[in-house]
Amino acid sequence: MKWSELFTSSVGKKFVMGLTGVFLILFLIVHVGLNACIWAMDGGQMFNLAANFMGSTVVMRILEIGLFATIILHIVQAYVLELQNRRKRSIGYQVPMGNKGSKWYSRYMGWLGTLILFFLIVHIRNFWVPSRWLEMPEVTYPPGVTVHDLFGLMKDTFTNIWLVLLYLLGCVSLAFHLMHGFQSAFRSLGVYNNRYIHLINGIGIGFSIIVPLAFAMMPISMYLNWVQ
Repeated sequence: MKWSELFTSSVGKKFVMGLTGVFLILFLIVHVGLNACIWAMDGGQMFNLAANFMGSTVVMRILEIGLFATIILHIVQAYVLELQNRRKRSIGYQVPMGNKGSKWYSRYMGWLGTLILFFLIVHIRNFWVPSRWLEMPEVTYPPGVTVHDLFGLMKDTFTNIWLVLLYLLGCVSLAFHLMHGFQSAFRSLGVYNNRYIHLINGIGIGFSIIVPLAFAMMPISMYLNWVQ
């Protein structure tokens, strides 16, 4: 396959979708692991120090740029493929297949992705923008390490019940998006062996439940003051 065909051919676009999808899955693992530090019950020290490390080191900042590029590429390719599929299905089936043909969430990946995009914009505005571009309260830990108080920002943000509900909607959308997207990403990369497909499907279901559930518990924990 030529380099240009990655962005022009149907197979190439699906390959890019799979590659970017796997990268974003790895990002979710790192992100949920870092955010889980809020449950350390140490006043946010572990979380703030971990967040400072992720936001201040050169390697992590370079990876951050790559992350944004990956997200944009994944979104663009997803919408292009969705438009192509809609054109192919313009005639449609005479008898609706429903869940016999595919699961409902696999047919609404575009809508789920759009909900996640909206949630992502709100999330970036709430946390990434203040930590990078705005003045933020700081906190100092021994031996004199001063960092942004993102833990305090989270607690303040999630006093708003409407934002908590929005985050929960984003997590539900992410869960169903991953239900199809996890195994689809590996299929797009050429993993067709039945043995590995069953394993990936099983891991994907677990991942699609555990990771979004962990993310959902974070605003809930903040709102209900379960973390201190």
